[in-house]
Amino acid sequence: MKKKLVNILKYVLSFGLAGLLVWLAFKGIDWHEFLIGLKATRWGWIFLFLVAGYLALVFRALRWTQLIHPLDNDIHYGKVWDANNIGGMVSIAIPGSGDLVRTALLTTAKLPYQTVFGTVIMERAWDVLAIVLMFAISLIFAWGRFGGFFVDNIWHPLTTHVIILWILGILILLIAGSLFCIRRFRNRSRFFGRLNSTLEGFLIGFKTFGKIKNKLLFLIYSVMIWVMYMLMSYFVLKAIPQLSGALMADGLFVASLGNVASLVPVPGGIGAYHYLLKVSLMGLYGTTEEIGLLFATLCHELHALLVIILGIWSYVFRIVILKNGNASKKN
Repeated sequence: MKKKLVNILKYVLSFGLAGLLVWLAFKGIDWHEFLIGLKATRWGWIFLFLVAGYLALVFRALRWTQLIHPLDNDIHYGKVWDANNIGGMVSIAIPGSGDLVRTALLTTAKLPYQTVFGTVIMERAWDVLAIVLMFAISLIFAWGRFGGFFVDNIWHPLTTHVIILWILGILILLIAGSLFCIRRFRNRSRFFGRLNSTLEGFLIGFKTFGKIKNKLLFLIYSVMIWVMYMLMSYFVLKAIPQLSGALMADGLFVASLGNVASLVPVPGGIGAYHYLLKVSLMGLYGTTEEIGLLFATLCHELHALLVIILGIWSYVFRIVILKNGNASKKN
């Protein structure tokens, strides 16, 4: 009962935060100007955006397959692709659930849940590293364009608000203390023993990078994922006449900002992405609120539509067609 109440509270807060951010993103918008901008959109660039979005998902599935194979070589790319798509679709509705769902879809008797989840965390660690590198590369090569915005809107808020540093410090201490207790009392308590077994399974999955045969290919897949994200932002910038003077460096920096929004615990990034990108484009290029929101809406909603379509197809194929087909053969 308590667990249900906690989950209900979590989702209420999540959707409430999403609603607040949507209101902040859309308030004061002149919808007539927004529609004029939408009509002027160059849809050929949008088609390229969808192609890049699709390829990003392909490279993600290829990379995860490499992490899974050292643990279970029988799991093929098609199953990983479907698990990724279904998880992505679910995460649009329920924040944070996508990784749990795709982990469950790959769990087998040979490959326990916590081990698969360890590979997911390894993936996310690479994604965080990629975001940091994207920021660094865009700032190094285009400091004149983004340096002032980065210092005023990102660096100063992070370094001048002491409470943020305190929260980070407390989180690190809590994690370290929890790990110490689990290891220290694993043989004295059944509860800590179970936690230790879960942690060990998680670490097995997390360490799979060291067992990958072709690490160069893994790195290439990782680079290509983020190249596609950069191109997605670049193509939408080019699609909007008021932003069509954008360079590839703009796509790189804007893609980095967009991925920061994904860290906000709201369904599918709704509201967080729109607000952050709208404000960022206004600060970077002096665009109107309407153009900033148009960019964010095109990027977010079209990508969400792509993920939902692929997720529905993967669900129908993997859960309905294959499962029923196998059941019919047994009968």
